[in-house]
Amino acid sequence: MDKVQRRLAAILAADVVGYSAMVGSNEPVTLARVRTLRTDLIEPEAATHGGRLFKTTGDGFLAAFASAVQALRCAVAIQARLNAEADGLRLRIGVHQGEVVAEGDDLLGDGVIIAARLESLAEPGGICISARVREDAAGKMALEVDDLGTPELKNIAAKIQVFRVRLGTAERPALPLPDKPSLVVLPFQNMSGDPEQEYFADGMVEEITTALTRIRTLFVIARNSAFTYKGRAVDVRQVGRELGVRYVLEGSVRKAGERLRITAQLVDAATGSHVWADRFDGALADVFDLQDQVASSVVAAIQPNLLKAEIERAQRKPPENLQAYDCVLRAMPLLRRRSREDLIEMEALLRRAIEIDPGYALALVFLAFCQFNMVVQGWADYASREIAKLAQAAMQLDGADPEVLLRAGYLIALSGGDMAGGIAIVNKSIEINPNSALALQTVGSLYAYVGDKQNAIACLESSARLSPRYPSLDFYLGYALVHFVAGEYEATIAWTSEMLRQVPNHVASHRYLAASLGLLGRLEEGRQVVQRLLELSPNFTITRARRHIEFGLNNPFKTPGVADALYEGLRRCGVPE
Repeated sequence: MDKVQRRLAAILAADVVGYSAMVGSNEPVTLARVRTLRTDLIEPEAATHGGRLFKTTGDGFLAAFASAVQALRCAVAIQARLNAEADGLRLRIGVHQGEVVAEGDDLLGDGVIIAARLESLAEPGGICISARVREDAAGKMALEVDDLGTPELKNIAAKIQVFRVRLGTAERPALPLPDKPSLVVLPFQNMSGDPEQEYFADGMVEEITTALTRIRTLFVIARNSAFTYKGRAVDVRQVGRELGVRYVLEGSVRKAGERLRITAQLVDAATGSHVWADRFDGALADVFDLQDQVASSVVAAIQPNLLKAEIERAQRKPPENLQAYDCVLRAMPLLRRRSREDLIEMEALLRRAIEIDPGYALALVFLAFCQFNMVVQGWADYASREIAKLAQAAMQLDGADPEVLLRAGYLIALSGGDMAGGIAIVNKSIEINPNSALALQTVGSLYAYVGDKQNAIACLESSARLSPRYPSLDFYLGYALVHFVAGEYEATIAWTSEMLRQVPNHVASHRYLAASLGLLGRLEEGRQVVQRLLELSPNFTITRARRHIEFGLNNPFKTPGVADALYEGLRRCGVPE
């Protein structure tokens, strides 16, 4: 007898409103319109969001996705398009995530049935979702919903809590304002006429953002979310609604020879009116003073009674040599892409920065972090203790810089094998800079390694509020670790898949994805992932994985059996011993 293939899937069920009446009125036209709806909208949107249409029923459509977020984003996109057409067809849509049974290309089971029942509860042009979908979307989509309780669903014995999505607010609602002054620093325009200087303008924004985030009386949106607006003409009122901030800081940087001009303006996002604007001119060597002037002026414009002492505490100790600073600015974006070539280039830039300025703590800790990533990816064999020593040295140079503490704490936990000490150091970074989404994501990942699911999720959820538009890669990996350690392999698959959509060559995500597929018995899919894994890391074996986890990282998994489960899942999918 054939083995039943069960798996978790997110199902989108859609139904054309008034189909029978339209067929009765003009069957040929109706059938043609529905065919066009399928080919021009439903199928392309499903594919765009990582899903596939697996069944049509005349007036209905069923599509499957790997995650609830993908399915819900697809539903929102479809309804937004149809509802914008004055005389277009209307759909009801239901979205649920649950167990399905594969039968050829078709999917059956409660997951499909419940999605269809939810669709029948939706209003024309609307979307209804289950509690499971709402929970999974938390932190990844901002949406407003109405609780419909637990209505009786035909032929479904279980009580399903149902929510109606408020369209128009599903992706970018007006987030509530924090109880303290809140702002976002949008990417500054590079006015130098030289594309090579784009990194300098971006680095300027990052420095100003960092200075502001270190002021406890401010709520500052993370750089990742702010930079989703880069290169776009934006309405500051829309930015304020989407990010939940009262103020928007805009500006430009013009670098010509040894002179620098920074212009900045602070805008009230509620009204669009200018609160403050200024221009800062100076020598390139005085760039740090200019950054501090901008940060101080913004704070003074928002809350005049802030003490000057708070501004001074927010100032970062700059490296003594500007060339070293330039090297670090060029190196930072390379870490986000994490390809082998990028990390090699990053290492060279950071070594150059340290050669110029041996006392540059941030360059030193980034060098250690770069080497750690090369080891994790399987592209280098740096000794763990040496990486941890670099991190310790950076803290000795500047133990008050929250960025240094953040990176050093992570490395001391994993490369140094001191999980408790590393977590304490990252938490110290958060005490200094409570607005750091990255620090919260980092400590969330460390809590995940040690099996503290409650603290891990709390930190990851807090980070999502500070960076509502674009969480960093550590956010996705943190959730993947949480679920893998907890033995929740379907959820691990969803999170690692999202991580790989962002960074296709991330080796560690391939490992957890393959292991999860293997542990669930989805061996064919797992073998395909392993094939790609071995292309990225040709020498990868179970022995190397064991050596990396148990010696390179001092086995960060404190829950018994987690490391062995990782090896077994990889082994089942064809990773050689």
